[in-house]
Amino acid sequence: MSAASIRVPRQERSRVPRQERSRATQARLLEATVECLVEHGWAGTTTTLVAARAGVSRGAQLHHYPTKAALVTAAVAHLAERRAAELRAEAAALPAGPQRLDRVIDLLEVAFTGPLFVAALELWVAARTDPELRRALIPLEARVGREMHRLTVALLDVDERRPGVRETVQATLDLLRGLGVANLLTDDSVRRAALLNTWKRRLATLLTP
Repeated sequence: MSAASIRVPRQERSRVPRQERSRATQARLLEATVECLVEHGWAGTTTTLVAARAGVSRGAQLHHYPTKAALVTAAVAHLAERRAAELRAEAAALPAGPQRLDRVIDLLEVAFTGPLFVAALELWVAARTDPELRRALIPLEARVGREMHRLTVALLDVDERRPGVRETVQATLDLLRGLGVANLLTDDSVRRAALLNTWKRRLATLLTP
């Protein structure tokens, strides 16, 4: 039987392009959602605004994400996964030795001052008084928090089985989160740099076997 005589059903031929279009539509919606959260906040982010910004019809947006809570939590999850992949790629080029710790903290600092962090903060505040959003956000934040902790352990190349290492890693993430919040209203970069330089020296002592 020749290759030319093999006929793929039309439904099979159209399925892959349709799936690709669907994934592309979702990606545009998720990127637009994060941009709207950063620029307009939770109150100013509407599903209509997101659809328009993404260049997607209102019907297509509702098909993929029927509620605002579903849309924004999917957007934060999408960006968190993408940022984690970027961090791994950036960390692969880091040098070994004492300089690695400093560079890892610098990479994590960017993660806690970038668009993902700003968008997530908008959702945290809104979820306090929005039961639907809170129900969707709590499991997502728990998953993102666990993944960020595991990623930090891997980037720092430390053994979490050693006493105090797990707590030290978590304290680092809590410190970065707090400094990220302090940076929202005013440029806090000078104070943040001084605090992180002090913490890097302390961290090197705490994590060195």
